[in-house]
Amino acid sequence: MRGKIILGVLFVLATACSQKTSTAEKYGAALSLHDESKVSAILAEPENYLGKKILIEGEVLEVCAKAGCWLEIAGDQAKQKIKVKVNDGEIVFPMTAKGKTAKVEGEVYKIALSAEEALGYQKHLAEEKGVAFDSTSVTGPMTIYQIKGLGAEMRE
Repeated sequence: MRGKIILGVLFVLATACSQKTSTAEKYGAALSLHDESKVSAILAEPENYLGKKILIEGEVLEVCAKAGCWLEIAGDQAKQKIKVKVNDGEIVFPMTAKGKTAKVEGEVYKIALSAEEALGYQKHLAEEKGVAFDSTSVTGPMTIYQIKGLGAEMRE
């Protein structure tokens, strides 16, 4: 009987040790928050989050192809996303991050653009993505809410 118990324990240990463990790729500062904010909540009432340090999690939809200086993270509801921007060169996100799940910690901030600035911004985004830009799509000033990324962890 004792032999069967020992064999059972050894089997459980061997199985646990043979399972593939996924370690996170880490970028920037270590994450310090534990409670996650929902992207949908941030987008619904962004002014309530301004200047606050938050933690979000979601699929990486896009990565800046030129400098790795931003990520677009999918929200918890369909067709939602939020951009995480880092200071150029401080953190560089690889293109391989696309499709991975990221936990990102940062501070919510606002960019208010005049109509002329919005036109330039949208044109820049189109150039970055290599798509045609339709200037009629910009109809006036715009406000953008983003996260200033401080640290991130990514998993498959």
